[in-house]
Amino acid sequence: MDICFHGMAQIANSNEFKQSLSPSPGTAKAKEVDKEEALQMEAEALAKMQKEKVVACNRQSIGALSSSWPSVQSRRKQDYDLMVFPESDVKKTIDEKLNAIDIDKITHAELEKLLLEDTFEASKPPMLPPAPIVSPSFSQFYTSSAVQWTSGLPGPSACTVPSIYSASSYSKQVGIFQNGFHPGMSTYQSTKPVYLGLPERSQYISYPLPAATAFHPQGSLPGYHSTLTPEMAKVFDKIASTSEFLKTGRTSTDLEVTDVKSTITLPTSENTSDISKFDWLDLDPLSKPKVDSVDILYTEEDSGKVTCSIVVEDPWDAVLQQEKSTGKCLLERKVSGKSTSGATVTRSRSLNIRTQLAKVQGQSSQVDSGTTNLPTGNNFLKNIEGQNQEQAAFCATVAKLRTKFPYTIYDTNLGFVLSPVLLQRNINGENSSIKISIEIEGFQQPVTFTCDASSPVELIIMQALCWVHDDLNDVDIGSYILKVCGAEEVLQNKHCIGSHEYIQNCRKWDTEIKLQLLTQNLICRDLARTEDDETPVDLTKHLCHVEKLFRESIQSHSLEELLEAYHNQADMLLKNENQLKAVEQIIKAVKKICYTLDGVETPAITTSVKKLRRAVNLPRKKSPEVSLPPSDDTSKDTVASSQPANPLQTSLDQLTSAVYALLQLYLNSCGSPACTPKNDRSTKDAWTTTEHLQFTIFAAHGILSGWVSTIIFPIQISQLPLESILCITLFGILNQNGGSSPDTNRQRKCPEMLGQVSLPLFDFQRMLTCGTKLLHLWTTSTNMPGITLKKGSLMERIVLQVDFPSLPFEVMYKTPQAANSFVCCSIDTLEEDSRECLYSILSKEGTLGLSRKDKAFLWEKRHYCHTEANSLPKLLASSPNWDWTNLPEIYSLLQQWPPLPPLIALELLDKNFADQEVRTRAVQWIEAISDDELVDFLPQFVQALKYETYLDNALVRFLLTRALGNIRVAHYLYWLLKDALHDVRYGVRYEHTLGAFLSVCGRRLREEFEKQTRLVKILGMVAEKVKQTSGSARQVVLQSGMERVQSFFLKNKCRLPLSPSLVAKELNVKACSYFSSNAVPLKVALVNADPLGEEINVMFKVGEDLRQDMLALQMIKIMDKIWLQEGLDLRMVIFKCISTGKDRGMVELVPASDTLRKIQVEYGVTGSFKDKPLAEWLRKYNPTEEEYEKASENFIYSCAGCCVATYVLGICDRHNDNIMLRSTGHMFHIDFGKFLGHAQMFGSFKRDRAPFVLTSDMAYVINGGEKPTIRFQLFVDLCCQAYNLIRKQANLFLNLLSLMLSSGLPELTGVQDLKYVQDALQPQTTDAEATIFFTRLIESSLGNVATKFNFFIHNLAQLRFSGLPSSDEPILSFSPKTYSLKQDGRIKEVSVFTYHKRYSPDKYYIYVVRVLREGQAEPTFIFRTFDEFQELHNKLGILFPLWKLPGFPNKMVLGRTHIKDVAAKRKVELNSYIQSLMNTSADVSECDLVYTFFHPLLRDEKADGIDGIARCTDACPSSPTSGKVGGEVKLSISYRNSTLFIMVMHIKDLVTDDGTDPNPYVKTYLLPDVHKTSKQKTKISRKTRNPTFNEMLVYSGYNKETLKQKILQLSVLSAESLRENFFLGGVTLSLKDFNLNNETVNWYRLTAVPYL
Repeated sequence: MDICFHGMAQIANSNEFKQSLSPSPGTAKAKEVDKEEALQMEAEALAKMQKEKVVACNRQSIGALSSSWPSVQSRRKQDYDLMVFPESDVKKTIDEKLNAIDIDKITHAELEKLLLEDTFEASKPPMLPPAPIVSPSFSQFYTSSAVQWTSGLPGPSACTVPSIYSASSYSKQVGIFQNGFHPGMSTYQSTKPVYLGLPERSQYISYPLPAATAFHPQGSLPGYHSTLTPEMAKVFDKIASTSEFLKTGRTSTDLEVTDVKSTITLPTSENTSDISKFDWLDLDPLSKPKVDSVDILYTEEDSGKVTCSIVVEDPWDAVLQQEKSTGKCLLERKVSGKSTSGATVTRSRSLNIRTQLAKVQGQSSQVDSGTTNLPTGNNFLKNIEGQNQEQAAFCATVAKLRTKFPYTIYDTNLGFVLSPVLLQRNINGENSSIKISIEIEGFQQPVTFTCDASSPVELIIMQALCWVHDDLNDVDIGSYILKVCGAEEVLQNKHCIGSHEYIQNCRKWDTEIKLQLLTQNLICRDLARTEDDETPVDLTKHLCHVEKLFRESIQSHSLEELLEAYHNQADMLLKNENQLKAVEQIIKAVKKICYTLDGVETPAITTSVKKLRRAVNLPRKKSPEVSLPPSDDTSKDTVASSQPANPLQTSLDQLTSAVYALLQLYLNSCGSPACTPKNDRSTKDAWTTTEHLQFTIFAAHGILSGWVSTIIFPIQISQLPLESILCITLFGILNQNGGSSPDTNRQRKCPEMLGQVSLPLFDFQRMLTCGTKLLHLWTTSTNMPGITLKKGSLMERIVLQVDFPSLPFEVMYKTPQAANSFVCCSIDTLEEDSRECLYSILSKEGTLGLSRKDKAFLWEKRHYCHTEANSLPKLLASSPNWDWTNLPEIYSLLQQWPPLPPLIALELLDKNFADQEVRTRAVQWIEAISDDELVDFLPQFVQALKYETYLDNALVRFLLTRALGNIRVAHYLYWLLKDALHDVRYGVRYEHTLGAFLSVCGRRLREEFEKQTRLVKILGMVAEKVKQTSGSARQVVLQSGMERVQSFFLKNKCRLPLSPSLVAKELNVKACSYFSSNAVPLKVALVNADPLGEEINVMFKVGEDLRQDMLALQMIKIMDKIWLQEGLDLRMVIFKCISTGKDRGMVELVPASDTLRKIQVEYGVTGSFKDKPLAEWLRKYNPTEEEYEKASENFIYSCAGCCVATYVLGICDRHNDNIMLRSTGHMFHIDFGKFLGHAQMFGSFKRDRAPFVLTSDMAYVINGGEKPTIRFQLFVDLCCQAYNLIRKQANLFLNLLSLMLSSGLPELTGVQDLKYVQDALQPQTTDAEATIFFTRLIESSLGNVATKFNFFIHNLAQLRFSGLPSSDEPILSFSPKTYSLKQDGRIKEVSVFTYHKRYSPDKYYIYVVRVLREGQAEPTFIFRTFDEFQELHNKLGILFPLWKLPGFPNKMVLGRTHIKDVAAKRKVELNSYIQSLMNTSADVSECDLVYTFFHPLLRDEKADGIDGIARCTDACPSSPTSGKVGGEVKLSISYRNSTLFIMVMHIKDLVTDDGTDPNPYVKTYLLPDVHKTSKQKTKISRKTRNPTFNEMLVYSGYNKETLKQKILQLSVLSAESLRENFFLGGVTLSLKDFNLNNETVNWYRLTAVPYL
């Protein structure tokens, strides 16, 4: 169950403070003093102040209060300076003295005397709550309650503040949120919308939030009035003007104003944004101009209004503003410059008072940076790492699993790769004999013999051993194995030899089967686990080696270094005399720690930093010398405890505690976000807990803003399933008014997703989560329009602080027991209507087509579905809910259900089934799958890991178990997991899974994976450089890059990611190159490590996502295996492809193959319009008739498979450059960048208009010539048979694609993509209906001219790679050569003479063109179609793009095209076009293209001119009943639902008297039929003796008894336009001889029977 919460963040321009620099009025230039005088004045002033009694300060922690004050406006009755003194008895005296002094004229000596007077006492003022230092780069903190939230922004409000605040307000308490606020605390009532603000230069606008309820007063705080007047401020400003102070008194972090005083004016509007909070860290990624932190004061006179001011963290602030709250106060914010009341307050420069600290021997032993009570950084981090309970439990599970596979067990630790096995139905059929060649040690020549493909491998080994041993009685045959030559894989002895994939590929390619006989002790077991791998499993160690793609791993040693640096700076602070500078180093150390922790800052750190800044300015007494032994810890503690409280030490202790608290919070959240800390609270069952689910979004770190918002879901905890997951999505809206927005699209108003995160509500121990959680939201720069971010930018590392309430008890989820009331009922006991309805629902493929009504009915009748085992996924998907009360019934159903086949159980691993019991049972059923079959479906299993709730689950244990026992499974699992690390949402989950796999797979296999990874990295860098280089420099870059790859192989050989069987030892640099496509992939030639093997050729691509190619090839491979298991071998070419990282991967190159484009352009750029190129190319490589027939057969079968596969998967962008043909006749497709119907567009038109690619040149190879033959019927039958076999497995393909929905593929994102496949498979139709459907698709594809034109356009586009065609190549598709004016003579006259109707096989009109040339007495007549005229016009446009050619007649007409009226109209239009063309410029009218068009062809000479046309028209028709009869017809006869179905499939070997091809069609009657009402007929098939119809003739309303009295009469006739139709044959069938309960498919001979 996913509980989604979408937080809408708005990011607004917050730089609304106006800063003006102007000199303070009335300020005269002071007399400068020298260094000694200034230092003496400072020392004397400090000594005087230290003599006075210091009032003890109440150090009550009010960090939570400081982060929660609501902003209110304040009306001030008077102005206050930056420095606030407490009330004193001598206040009146001081005021009188100051009033009598003219500050502008006073000298430095007089000023010093004034400071040293006894009446000028230093008294600590009461402490005020620290103000949060809000940062746009990090987090803002505001108060939160269980029901409301408060904002820190100024706005009209009425509020008072509780008088008592606990010192541990930020710690976790019962019933209190982790941020320290009680649910009962209310908030103020705002009268205007409250806006969450983000800083300047942001492109997101603000969102108004609902107003909260009023804050009810619970007490009061005393107000303190400023005792500092502007005159006193001028005194200190005068002191600060000394030259020494100007040189050394200011730190680098102070506001950079030295010669002039700055004033900052704060607007009073309610939408004023908060001020930067984290300026002391200086981490603003947008380089925001620095502003000082906000100080919050409360005055008694103010009545709900706020004045916001920016104060300087001056050294004297701590002396003048101590935090002590004992009375009532209201909020006041002060700013340097003008206050809201209009008065100007000048910012005073603080005096840098230097104190001479006594140097104490062994002082470092007395002071330890304030961390004496805290663990050291190293021990602390170790303790934190040990607290990740889920990871530790997962590690224990993995270690226990590893113990089941000791390295001594040979069967589970082979150390070599087994050749995959596929069982075929027809393995014992025809041509099952195979020839084997076996290499045996000691024999110079291989042993060759013939055996049956069904022979076991052990029998083959025995036959081979007969050549070595005379007596096999003493030979252990089981110790021998057969290794594949050229690949590091071994045949499986327990299987028959013909079932191995290697053997099947050799038979497919008709290549020699080469094997090598070895003993088990001689085979290379370099991947086996050894005794060294039996060490304890260290998951953390291997997690450190897993690539972190989205989150930089925070290593323990780096944190230790940061903590050590922090402690060192703390020691220096306590030792250093110039503590003002030393404290800045402390803050920088804290800054680095917070930055490392994704910029997370807690209120405790904010408060502690402010206290430390102030404490460092307090007057200090000279410490007495103390001599202590450095090793005596006890005495050290005693002395330390006896010392009076040191404010600096106390502040440092608080800061250190805050830093360690942040570390613990962050590391716990990153390591195990759902883990609940241990405590002694009582537990309560989740199903009895009636409290509502609630949590608080307390802070957003890294989002340039923050807020507090409490979310209460209207769902009780008792209703939550164990697998409930809280999903949070953060959105932002583009600021349309932001002038600094980098996005120029001002119309964008839709929310932009900034990040996502999910959190299980119950941890792996089944405890409800509670307390504070830091959740990392991962996002990319693409989510932020117009912003380009560097790697590791804070905007990519948004962190949400979420506080869950801590109940008085622990909520534990207990799995209910299965109910005992499950009763199995027979479906036959249902009423007929209910039974038919239930069968109808169960017959649907998958759960996509189930409506809500279907699910309700299915759940109601669940007890009747027990016999339909495969219906379990539908039943579980129909469950009304998965809460605790309904689970017993579901679990009972699950326990009583019979085991499902593995591929059916695979559906239960989908995201729709999150329940742990269901998924565990599904894995138990899947365990029956073989390793070889598991590899085929491994991508889906890896994707299914995303839907697991916890690290330790049945699926991951299953995958690790299989990987431990099989190298091939381990190899592909590694690369799939490594590729999945790029998943933004689930990358961390895959990190743990990959780490667990690496921790158990063994050292040797880990090292092998490391080598492969290094090889891929080097190839990627080379491919990137080659791609970025252009021109002739590419070859140079390629050469240098390949030399680097070669240096890699000098050190070691390496297996390829494509297959663990392929091992390369070096690079064939001379054979390496690159392809001239857009991606510029590399062709890498590798030398096989096996001397008996051939060279390995692969392609390495960068810049393209190969995961979609992997998925398409996987689906095609599964289709091929389904066909093979059903006895249909379509001779598919399945090449390997693997993604090795983001937008890069490796592809196997199929040898001896070329693209169709390359084949067609050998016959000119118009080769795609010709029929013979493919056939002639195949004949070139297969010169003998036997070889050509074999290649043609391979073409027919493979083409049929490609048609079905590409149609079902909706593979688009099919042009002649991504269809390839092997010299053996095998056709296959490559480049699957567009699939599931996402067609390549050309403007607003689809380039792929045909259902699949089937062109006339392919049909030419299939037919063996131009005319249709029985071979084309075979092709149609193969297509329809293959299509129907895939349709039976529609549910499997829908499940496999459904599991890949979350993979991130751009064209597989939702149900609509699955719906395409479902529609393509026609799941609700019968096989006969599907056969008719696919036959129509074949006809549509074959007659689609757009495919050829697409090929032609692609040929033109590729001319820049292959060059222009030579002059002797044809330029028109219907002309074999190119002709010119010089060859044929100048044309004097040309006109369209007439038109004539023809058939080929459909009716069309051809136009007779009269051509008269110079020197010829008689004209010649040529015959051209309208399409050929249009081809002339199109190519003239290409040849003369800048010329204005005559307009061509419109091809589109209303109604029928091939009729006489249209032909007559076009004759006139074409004649006008020709006359205009011949009257244009000679460059056009006399070009070779025009003269080639008018050159007589062979077909023109056979037409006998115009006389022949006249004679043909006057011919008399033949007798319809005369002539020969012959041939056969294939029929399918079936009966269902009172309907007789007669499917006319094929007719072959028809005979005619004159030897011409007929135009056959079929007509049927059901006799007796006096009125001829039962007449049915098919369409006409033109000009063929072997027509394919696949049409259904339907007779409805007949019962079986009536049909048994009927006779089916079928007649085949030839349709003639100029004469009567004539009879070709017929057949009469008595229906009583048929079993109408079953379908009958058979061939029937045609005879001369009577017909109607």
